[in-house]
Amino acid sequence: MKDTPREQVIAYLRDAHSIEEQALAQLRTAPSIAGDEQLARLFRDHLTETEGHERLMRERLEANQAGTSTTKDVVMAIGGKGFVLFARLQPDTPGKLVTHAYSYEHLERAAYALLAEVAGAAGDAETASAARRIEAEEQRMAERLERHITDSLDASIGSLSADQLEGKLTSSLADAHALETQSITLLERAPKIVDEPALVAVFEAHRWESERHRDLLDGRLQAHDASPSRIKDAALRLGGLNWTLFFQAQPDTPGKLTAFAYAVEHLEIGGYAHLRGVAERVGDAETICVIDQIVAEERAAAAALEAQFAHVASISVPGVRTPG
Repeated sequence: MKDTPREQVIAYLRDAHSIEEQALAQLRTAPSIAGDEQLARLFRDHLTETEGHERLMRERLEANQAGTSTTKDVVMAIGGKGFVLFARLQPDTPGKLVTHAYSYEHLERAAYALLAEVAGAAGDAETASAARRIEAEEQRMAERLERHITDSLDASIGSLSADQLEGKLTSSLADAHALETQSITLLERAPKIVDEPALVAVFEAHRWESERHRDLLDGRLQAHDASPSRIKDAALRLGGLNWTLFFQAQPDTPGKLTAFAYAVEHLEIGGYAHLRGVAERVGDAETICVIDQIVAEERAAAAALEAQFAHVASISVPGVRTPG
């Protein structure tokens, strides 16, 4: 943990700068794999915004007589390129690209909300103002992406036959099942690494919901004579375990874990929006009904996590306290 408020602000600034480095790596390639000119233009426009965000974070670090973290920046930039490679290898790249970008915007939004809280409490009004301004731009980008999910779906599966759509529906149901499996793993372990009653209550309540979501998806797969993918479930369960190990090693676990869980909720929300579109094309009214129930609970869980931002910023590092 950092010893002074200024050191706390610097640590959060470095995290934000590293996140922008990963975003830049993704956005420089995203237009070429978007599969739709409107989507490509959306990513190009946000690239310009993101270059400004990265520059502003560097300037705020310089104002605090600090530099960026080369190690964090390199790791995050490589991660961004790895994400783009992953998206290229998917059979429905535009859909997965938009879903992951939608989630990443919410990760950025959470990071800037936490930075603003810490900077404000530390008396760094300029950094707090910059963070709030960028947070608002990330929120607007997330909203634009959400409006374009249908475009990404058309670019992904617009030419599929009825039989192919049925296969896409079961594959997407299996993807959602695997994501819920990862979430359950994360939610099961989170209370063991964050000793904070308010946050633990949010994680535990949503764990029970996520287990029910997984059961509902099992039922929809069975209705289509299909089953979950053991490989996908195992891979994402391992991913959930790896993430919890990562968070255990962080000096400000409550903040980072809350931001990550918030992004995961939006990864699921984006994935379910994509799945709903496939179900609509197949004419599966029961799956649509199940998805609508699940998404309502995912949005409520995301809102509950967002409501904890100020609180976790106050407990993540000593010396920073927010009212309430």
